[in-house]
Amino acid sequence: MTLQWTVVALFLYVEIGVLVILCLPFISAKKWQKVFNLRIWSPVARFSNRVFLTMIVILIVLFLDAVREVRKYSVKNLGTDAKLLPNMHDHMHMKLFRAQRNLYISGFAVFLWLVMKRVVTLINNLASASATTAALLAQTDDANKAAKKCLEDNEMLKKTLMDGTGDQATAEGMQLLRKEVEKLQEELKKSEDALKESRVAAGGLREQTDGLAREYDRLLKEHQNLQNQDEKKDA
Repeated sequence: MTLQWTVVALFLYVEIGVLVILCLPFISAKKWQKVFNLRIWSPVARFSNRVFLTMIVILIVLFLDAVREVRKYSVKNLGTDAKLLPNMHDHMHMKLFRAQRNLYISGFAVFLWLVMKRVVTLINNLASASATTAALLAQTDDANKAAKKCLEDNEMLKKTLMDGTGDQATAEGMQLLRKEVEKLQEELKKSEDALKESRVAAGGLREQTDGLAREYDRLLKEHQNLQNQDEKKDA
């Protein structure tokens, strides 16, 4: 094996080893992304596309050269010289075997180089998608907690107003209601901001935003009704 094909064979073995390591199941995509984002890769990252295209061109040229060699030594009719030289037939088969071997080496090297590039891209995409999903789940949980707290506070206010008697109880209930409504407005505003950010990445949060808006309107209506009742009693 000549020097160039020895290098290509070693490159093929390195590709196989790297792909096996990248496919290990106990190493998550986030860990690989951290490895890819290390500072030592920064100088190489600027020339990654050029290196990739350069290797593709070199491997394709070697592949075409191997194809040419296979076609060259695949001639069935060896001519009259083969009859004169008994070892000519074996020599031609040896040349053909080497050409086919080089063809397979260069072909698999090109294929695995493309596969390795694709695997690295998919690992980065998977890690980014996992981080985005985790952030969306956290925002959804916060929105659900805020909505549940709104319902609990509303029920508590209703119970306080229904249990109270007289103008003093009504006034205390209205004061408590105003404070709670202001607090709920701030919490609902924060929840709406979080839901607006989440809506860009996931359309499924739209229903929760609408539910919070309806709950907010219902609280305002109840607050308005309680204010009207207070005004009527004062009159």
